[in-house]
Amino acid sequence: MNFTQSFRLAIKSLRTSKMRAFLTMLGIVIGVGAVIVIISLGNGLQQMVDQQVENMGVNLIQTMIYGRGDGTTMNLDPDEMYQLVEEHPDVLSGVSPYVSTNAPLRSGDTLYERTSIYGVSEIMYKQDTHATLDGETLAQGRFIQYIDVERAQNVCVVGAFLAQDAFDGDALGKTIKIGGVPYTVVGVLSQSGDTLTEGGRDDQVYIPYENALKIMGNRYVPLYMFTSTNRDTAAAAKEVIDAKLYEFFQDDNAYYTMTMAEQVTMINAMMGTAMLVLVAIAAISLLVGGIGIMNIMLVSVTERTREIGIRKSLGAKRRDIRSQFIIEAGTTSAIGGLLGIAFGCLVAMGVGTLIGGALVSQMGGNVTFSATPTFSAVAVSFGVSVGIGVLFGYLPANKAAKLNPIDALRYE
Repeated sequence: MNFTQSFRLAIKSLRTSKMRAFLTMLGIVIGVGAVIVIISLGNGLQQMVDQQVENMGVNLIQTMIYGRGDGTTMNLDPDEMYQLVEEHPDVLSGVSPYVSTNAPLRSGDTLYERTSIYGVSEIMYKQDTHATLDGETLAQGRFIQYIDVERAQNVCVVGAFLAQDAFDGDALGKTIKIGGVPYTVVGVLSQSGDTLTEGGRDDQVYIPYENALKIMGNRYVPLYMFTSTNRDTAAAAKEVIDAKLYEFFQDDNAYYTMTMAEQVTMINAMMGTAMLVLVAIAAISLLVGGIGIMNIMLVSVTERTREIGIRKSLGAKRRDIRSQFIIEAGTTSAIGGLLGIAFGCLVAMGVGTLIGGALVSQMGGNVTFSATPTFSAVAVSFGVSVGIGVLFGYLPANKAAKLNPIDALRYE
């Protein structure tokens, strides 16, 4: 008996008892579908991270300062970081202190208590991409400029929430008070979130970092955002920054520097580990499905004992009987795998749409999320489902092949 005949017999056997066949392959359907969904969502997240990195810039380097001086009470002054950039123009192209502060913010009689206030330099805005290092874009006006930082001018760039809530969408040239000091609005950021809410992503203000330091009352800057000359010099730029910080603090635990490439590697490694764990959990369903196939094939062998005896008496060899039942088990799992792929693709697209909307709202409108299954994921899932059917179908097939034809013919 050739493969085609065995395959036709397998299809006929499945059609004879459709409900039993469906319940048999249900574990395979769920397992394959779960694997497809997990891999699709993981790929979507990875693509979103890559897009965010491109928006922020692959030459971005972030330095977090934990220490407060070289054994004295002295803080690291931002001017020293500017000097470091000037001394190494071959690897460093700019630096922006990043000062997060709190202060009463008023527009007329309205007090905004949840607005995020950030002190930055002109380096925070990239002219080539027309976006900030955080991925924000301008809807109106301009960003903080060199002259604003140099003279500590009272100018600000507001988020879409403040522009709409405080000025009805006409914020340019208007005045708000930060810490009781009037600031002129010179720019308005594009809306990032789906809705404009107080305390949300769009409720923020950028001011010159010197002004933010005055509000704080000291010169301590916990975060610096450097830019290297290009992606190839990022590693060398990190070494220059670390050498400067170690010279000042004499303690490599007082600071932490990370390039964007390192952040992406770390994030991808974390997501890869999480995906492996989730795929392993989903694979349990495939194992359960395989056991179900083995169980039902053992029942099938018992039910068809006389058929096996008749075929053996007519000259069928052990390998013919064995291949027939293995092909039947493989066919069952293959059909289950195809149903699982279809189920997984539909669920991935549905769940991807829901999760993607929330993630895009959180990360801003400059990124997209697509949980589309890849060809490799589909191919591997289908191959594994067929392999499980063949593997778990071998024991029943071998049992059928070893039946004594005389005993099989006597079986009632």
